Amino acid sequence: MNRESLSLAPGALLRLQSWLSPAFPIGAYSYSHGLEQAVELGYVRDLTSLLEWLKGDLRYGSVRNEAIFFSEAWNSARSCERARLLEVAEVAAAYRGTAEFALESSQQAAAALTVLRRVWPDPLLDWLSDTLSEREIPPALAVVIAARSARQGIPLRFALPAFLQSYVGNLVTAAVRLIPLGQTAGQLAIAELEPEVLAASAQAEEGTLADLGSAAFVLDLVSMAHETQYTRLFRS
Repeated sequence: MNRESLSLAPGALLRLQSWLSPAFPIGAYSYSHGLEQAVELGYVRDLTSLLEWLKGDLRYGSVRNEAIFFSEAWNSARSCERARLLEVAEVAAAYRGTAEFALESSQQAAAALTVLRRVWPDPLLDWLSDTLSEREIPPALAVVIAARSARQGIPLRFALPAFLQSYVGNLVTAAVRLIPLGQTAGQLAIAELEPEVLAASAQAEEGTLADLGSAAFVLDLVSMAHETQYTRLFRS
């Protein structure tokens, strides 16, 4: 792993915050990553069960794989290894357990690419976007944000935890609406998950594509069930 810089310039910090902010127009608020169905089935019903659900995802679920994709894409972009970056992007596009998870990642990634190329352009990101389009491969959000972070000079040990924290924050926001959960309880959940986010990030920093895998099968099942949920607020 490239650890040549552990500092984060103020301008780079602002950009990272912009890319992971709810104001970044990728529609993150419209996805619950299966959480809506988990609440419908009673798997998640309060703060305790929400924490168990999200900890399981961070440790064993799809978000663990997203962290590995992020790490691999960051390293590839940092060293300008285009072939490796494309390989990571291809695997990330294929590594989706359900149709809704694929849609969740690709639609947000496509929106992120559009905004980044317009507002914060970068030649490597242009190349990645064009190449994926030519090969009809949907982009993955983790790969897009990781590549642009690396090109911005944002160290992996800052970018990856921030990316996972934004993921956690988005799902907690969804839980506040779905359970329902109070705003203070939502912040308690985010605070409680800080060690899990840091642990998942540290593990993924040392991971490779060979370490991909998931043991959170119920997460895939609720995502499949969500496709036919009668009344729903979220797209996944």
